[in-house]
Amino acid sequence: MKKTVNIKSLAVCVAIPLLVGGLSSLLIRNSFSVYETEALPPLAPPPVVFPIVWAVLYILMGVSSYLIWRTGDQRRFTALTVYGVQLVMNFIWPLLFFEMREFLFAVIWLGLLFIAVLAMAILFKKLRPAAGILQIPYLLWLAFAFYLNLGVYLLN
Repeated sequence: MKKTVNIKSLAVCVAIPLLVGGLSSLLIRNSFSVYETEALPPLAPPPVVFPIVWAVLYILMGVSSYLIWRTGDQRRFTALTVYGVQLVMNFIWPLLFFEMREFLFAVIWLGLLFIAVLAMAILFKKLRPAAGILQIPYLLWLAFAFYLNLGVYLLN
């Protein structure tokens, strides 16, 4: 028997990471110019790429969290706790990088965020393989962000 999609729950699950990312973006909106004023590493994309990529990643996070929530498995609470931790860490990174311009600390934080997301993806995959697989783009983007952040630190 197939489970039906609970549109309200799915909408809430997608809205949570979008709101977290939106609030973080709102808080750094006056300091995003750091990306335009600092020396950047090769392969640095234009600023317009970031909100597009992050919107897609936040939607994927939300869908994944919905899939985990719907499993009914008791282990989902651990997986969703790790999800919540990485969301908080995700929220803090732009503040460290853009607002505070703590490039080295932001690199370290991003490395820790990558580990948290990897742990989340593994936990998600154990409960619902599709939910874990949906986190691969996020992990790839974080690896690229690590490269960019490290490049900014080393070049400035």
